[in-house]
Amino acid sequence: MPENTAEVTAAEVTTAEVTAAEIARLAGVGRAAVSNWRRRHPDFPKPVGGTETSPSFALPEVEAWLRAQGKLAEVPLRERVWQQVSGHPGGAVAGLVEAGCALLLVRDRPTGWLEAAAVSDPRTATLLRPLLAEVLTARLGPGHPLAALAADGIPAASVPLLRAAAELAAGLGARKAFEFLLGRHLDANPRQYTLTPPGPAELMAALAGDGARTVLDPAGGTGTLLRAVRAPAALRIQDSSPDTAALGALRLALHGDAEVRAAAADSLRADAFPGLAADAVLCHPPFNERNWGHDELAYDPRWEYGFPARTESELAWVQHALAHLREGGTAVLLMPPAVAARRSGRRIRADLLRRGALRAVVALPAGAAPPYGIPLHLWVLRRPAPHGPAAPGLLLVDTASLAADGRDRSAWPAVHTAVLDAWRAYDRTGGAAEDTPGLSRVVPVIELLDDDVDLTPARHLPPPAAAGGPAELAAVRERLDETLARAARLTPPPPAAPAGSAAPEPSGGGPVPSVSAPSASASAPSRPPLTTIGELARAGAVLLRTGTGSGTGEAPVLTEHDVSAGTAPSGTLAEGPEPPVLTEPGDVVVPVVGGTSPARVIGPDTAGAALGRNLQLLRPDPDALDPWFLAGFLRGTANSRQASSHASTATRLDVRRLQLPRLPLPDQQVYGERFRALAEFEDALRLAGRLGEQLVQGMYDGLTDGTVTVGYNH
Repeated sequence: MPENTAEVTAAEVTTAEVTAAEIARLAGVGRAAVSNWRRRHPDFPKPVGGTETSPSFALPEVEAWLRAQGKLAEVPLRERVWQQVSGHPGGAVAGLVEAGCALLLVRDRPTGWLEAAAVSDPRTATLLRPLLAEVLTARLGPGHPLAALAADGIPAASVPLLRAAAELAAGLGARKAFEFLLGRHLDANPRQYTLTPPGPAELMAALAGDGARTVLDPAGGTGTLLRAVRAPAALRIQDSSPDTAALGALRLALHGDAEVRAAAADSLRADAFPGLAADAVLCHPPFNERNWGHDELAYDPRWEYGFPARTESELAWVQHALAHLREGGTAVLLMPPAVAARRSGRRIRADLLRRGALRAVVALPAGAAPPYGIPLHLWVLRRPAPHGPAAPGLLLVDTASLAADGRDRSAWPAVHTAVLDAWRAYDRTGGAAEDTPGLSRVVPVIELLDDDVDLTPARHLPPPAAAGGPAELAAVRERLDETLARAARLTPPPPAAPAGSAAPEPSGGGPVPSVSAPSASASAPSRPPLTTIGELARAGAVLLRTGTGSGTGEAPVLTEHDVSAGTAPSGTLAEGPEPPVLTEPGDVVVPVVGGTSPARVIGPDTAGAALGRNLQLLRPDPDALDPWFLAGFLRGTANSRQASSHASTATRLDVRRLQLPRLPLPDQQVYGERFRALAEFEDALRLAGRLGEQLVQGMYDGLTDGTVTVGYNH
């Protein structure tokens, strides 16, 4: 029997602390519920750290209290591991780095890990030193700071964390275990990192080409862009933050078998790969940096196309990327749209065009990547041959018509396909691709070399046909007429005289019954007693689940926007350690952030979707609760107000505090029929609004571009 096992016990996490938000996550409740527990229960654990406004609590004490109250059966392993990482004495990044090193050992040398882990913690720490040094040197190169850290030794106090991480990897795999822990850290520190979403990252990697063997990211962050590259042989990543560079290196090493080399330094001031000629460069550089090295780098040989102005840091990154390409290599950079038009950069843009280095500018939908308020651009560049012919034209692509909101992941397949099709046609023919109205055009370089050298795609593309032309506008108008007629039929009648009873009578399947309203002459009907969702959950009448939007599988994700707008699931799953929460017919879904609670009953069309972040699922027992009755009362304004709490930047709903009247199931079903009728009326109004907007804008576009005639009277 080994002296220690990989089992994670409460004794191993005695130093781990949790915040109120983390307690809420453990128990599957809102933050307000934890505050109520602290006020109402004198035996709730006392703070052991943090501040007065943001205290922290000992995890074992919290776990014991939750179990005693019947609010928690067992803390999941992934939560235990995350609490150990976040409670690391050196900070969460130090815990992530140590866990990542152990996971890399588990992945590449599983037998070595098992032998080292089969003894006491001090002895394990001693045995791990040469093993970690060997694995990290093999994957990250000699002299890497992480290899030096391993050579110095990981303290015995960290061994329980390494054991816990290894146990998590036994169920998920080393890569997914690290992705889960890193994802938790990134979610907890959203302002500390600038992340490139998966859609733009995959598009950038595809534009760089599948044949790229050596790929560099000089502003690599946590490795999101390089992780999207297919089957590379060697990856080079540099970041100015040592912590971020270490996380990126471990992430890439765990993701595949490519040779990884990472460096922590400012790429513009201290290039860690000065002699590298890569097949491809991917980069999401920092935007609008004034202190990028303008004063000390005036005579740097990288400024082959002109010395960038102090306000043109992005053009410095463009030339840094070009300097690291082999002849014919491709660079793809994510850029703010101002770089395409600022007067201070027009001379560099002109030289990039004249010499054939800049090949394409792609305008993405607004919201595709941070900062989300502007439509960012992708610049595709090639390192030209010294005496080769320049490209005859620049490919300009504008994807705004394909996706109104870049954060709508359901639109990304269309954006991805359209951009790649346009680029491959242009690249295959050497710049002779056909124009697509409103989407893409190859503009002769000579047309762009004016006083402004403005490369903004929308200013050079031919306009699209207005909403498909008069025929499509006529079809939209016909659908609008039908929808307005349906909405008129579904409009609730005006309030009628009071019925004089506590619950409305069944409608019998006829027209929507009138809504009773009390009058001054009638006595108000008695109101039934109330219960809360929390009480119903404890009684087993309703099951509560919290959405994450992550997991394994291919299910579409129901997002907050989908619930509020009444649209189909539009999100996609982020990689996570466990299967997602899937919806079933009759479930009720409620957003918990934002101050409104547009509860939605899941029907056959949305069943099977994964539950997104900031959504709470209520699954009623059909023998005890009618789902439409439940959803209708959850939407009451007074109900949501009394169950909401206010943080500094958002309002959060504690679903357990929402109230329902205690009514027998037949009376619930009467209410449910009325709430269902209101929901159908609301859906018809939404559809009419969308069709009306489409018709109005189509008419404006058609009249202004000539595809719809005015009809003059002569």
